[in-house]
Amino acid sequence: MTRPRLAFNALSLWPGGSGVQTYIVELLSALVEVVDADMVASVRADACSLLPPAITPIVRRPGHGMRAIATEARGLGPATLVHGLDVHIPVRPGAPTVATVHDLAVYDVPWAFKRRWVMRERAAIAHAARRADTLLAVSEFTAQRLHDRFGRDATVVPEAPSRDMVPAVEAELAEVRLRYDLPSRFVLCVATIEPRKDVATLATACRDVGVPLVIAGAARTTAPTGAHLLGYVPRSHLPALYGAATVVAYPSIYEGFGLPPVEAMACGAPVVAFRIPPLEESLGDAAVLTPPGDAVELATALRDLLADDEGRRQLAHAGLVRAGALSWSATASATAAAYRHLGVAC
Repeated sequence: MTRPRLAFNALSLWPGGSGVQTYIVELLSALVEVVDADMVASVRADACSLLPPAITPIVRRPGHGMRAIATEARGLGPATLVHGLDVHIPVRPGAPTVATVHDLAVYDVPWAFKRRWVMRERAAIAHAARRADTLLAVSEFTAQRLHDRFGRDATVVPEAPSRDMVPAVEAELAEVRLRYDLPSRFVLCVATIEPRKDVATLATACRDVGVPLVIAGAARTTAPTGAHLLGYVPRSHLPALYGAATVVAYPSIYEGFGLPPVEAMACGAPVVAFRIPPLEESLGDAAVLTPPGDAVELATALRDLLADDEGRRQLAHAGLVRAGALSWSATASATAAAYRHLGVAC
């Protein structure tokens, strides 16, 4: 019997990426362990090293504008199944197709993006909603948004903390405190500073409480006054940064799943986040959730946690349990089940 050939569009993968990039790397790494198939992936040249050795790269130059659209639309050669890991599937795939939809942000919060990006991603999502044989959604929230807008049902396959996101040991905590000159007590936010992350409200709350705010991530907009901006931080430093923080805050007003606060919980950090549906879904009662944009409520939550050592320990333990219930092995198994439902014997 000829081995099936699974072809993946992984052009969204790039070094130093965030949630979608974590999804691609972790899912492909776990799929290698649960399917019996030859696998290839279209990928940028600078991301080849991020693929598991068992997956053959098809190097393509994504470019910008129309070039990017044309590149995403190209087929991936003979295949038993094609999976767009970030919604994009070929115009003529020549095989059953699966598309993973991470969110509908370009429909729900279009003001957070450049107009060209909105038009491109809306076209990709609409094409996948019309043509993909199976849609995967990373949360019930995203699945519901797909149904509301396109009338398509999606199989919910949640994300999970990366396997390297585990509590740091004391020596790692000491090293990261020294490297980044961290205060003894601080609130940490790991996020790109962009319109969907309400870091201004978080900064206001931290100033009201009198606790330093440390932000790890690139800045696409102006950083709030008084925040200590670390800039891009290597992923290998994140477990110790999470562990060194007194509280981790995630002031996002829109998510598809919300992986960073889940990874913070996996590293043993107590988490405060905004009460939006996808974060209620992914964090449950293992985090303190406050109304989006409400600096007063957020300050109250931070003040209470900062004054309650035992409360923080209990919240951190609940987070470890919650995050521990998620795994990329389970995500890969559910994804492989979707392939088999389409008749692909892998």
